[in-house]
Amino acid sequence: MFESLSDRLDRSFKLLKGEGKITEINVAETLKDVRRALLDADVNYKTAKQFTETVKDKALGQNVLTAVKPSQLMVKIVHDELALLMGGQAVDINIKGTPSVILMAGLQGSGKTTFSGKLAKMLKSKRGKNPLLVADDIYRPAAIEQLKILGSQIEVPVYSEEENKNPVQIALNAIKYAKQNGNDLVIIDTAGRLAIDEAMMKEITAIKDAVNPNEILFVVDSMTGQDAVNTAKEFNDRLNFDGVVLTKLDGDTRGGAALSIRSVVDKPIKFVGMGEKMDALDVFHPERMADRILGMGDIVSLVERAQEQYDEEEARRLQRKIAKNQFDFNDFISQIQQIKKMGNLKDLASMIPGVGKAMKDIDIDDDAFKSIEAIIYSMTPAERSAPELLNGSRKQRIAKGSGTSIQEVNKLLKQFDETRKMMKMMTQMKGAGKMLSKMKGKKR
Repeated sequence: MFESLSDRLDRSFKLLKGEGKITEINVAETLKDVRRALLDADVNYKTAKQFTETVKDKALGQNVLTAVKPSQLMVKIVHDELALLMGGQAVDINIKGTPSVILMAGLQGSGKTTFSGKLAKMLKSKRGKNPLLVADDIYRPAAIEQLKILGSQIEVPVYSEEENKNPVQIALNAIKYAKQNGNDLVIIDTAGRLAIDEAMMKEITAIKDAVNPNEILFVVDSMTGQDAVNTAKEFNDRLNFDGVVLTKLDGDTRGGAALSIRSVVDKPIKFVGMGEKMDALDVFHPERMADRILGMGDIVSLVERAQEQYDEEEARRLQRKIAKNQFDFNDFISQIQQIKKMGNLKDLASMIPGVGKAMKDIDIDDDAFKSIEAIIYSMTPAERSAPELLNGSRKQRIAKGSGTSIQEVNKLLKQFDETRKMMKMMTQMKGAGKMLSKMKGKKR
């Protein structure tokens, strides 16, 4: 995500390295390169021009402290302006009302149907809502079937009328059904087209007028770059939507849509989709995105994802086992499952400050844990609970059963042993720290 833009901006800031102070000449040179980087990332020309002029005004108006290098100051100014360009702060979705109605809009292939499912799952698990998904695309039977499959995966009901060719009536019937069945949230997945046309606009405007939604979300494929911004403007002129959803942000995107959309349509980006998994959806935080664009990571989002998978009782149980040196392969596989639930591994690595740049050319396969899982699942329950049972013949059986080699089994056992020792040592250090703080308290 934003890898090429991050690299270009990084090179731009290097033009200021070694400079003793900020001058009009070195700022102009740096910002010329920054503007070029933004245009290459498919950022709207007017937006890029206005952005660099604002940064220039702020940079030349700064008194550089001796402790702050010109390049560091420029990074700070660019970071703050990037965050402002993308909206400044996160904007919540409006789900008031019984039921609250969310209307999806966008072109065909933008990811509306998948996003509808992701949003239903998020609002069900995090906000305690009881959603109803509505298949209101009367032109693509595959879209109705796709929504039903997604609904069954996340255990959310899907309302559809395959024989009805009136999308306004389907939407109204769905809301009536929701009221009768206790669904407090209705998400309407509408039809898209391959391009904007008058019939499409009239149809979605008619649905909007009939259902009076609490929220209209425009879903856009971020990989379409500047075209996404132009399409957003067309839709906004007709629908006056409430927010934007950027999908496929994990793809080979140049990032222009994320940086341009807010300034062009003056509507907030509310969500970003990264990946096909149903939990691969994040609330859009402009400051955190600015951090990631400038290679600073996004440790807050990483911690939030970890907390979502965090079970306090399980953590206490694990800590007790580690303290007694009883951490086994059952615990090990459990931790792997939790990490996998957090999302794409390369995306997770990019959230750690400094790691994203270091790993940009390294391909991290999401199946990286596959051989480890195969080895552990090839063990008997007794072997998973007591790794010391694993002798030569048992290792050979496990290697054969998992489709791996004896060397891979030995490597995993060595890594597991080192992990167990390190975890025990950390637990002991934590215990010693608590003891020292108690002793200091008693002395007082």
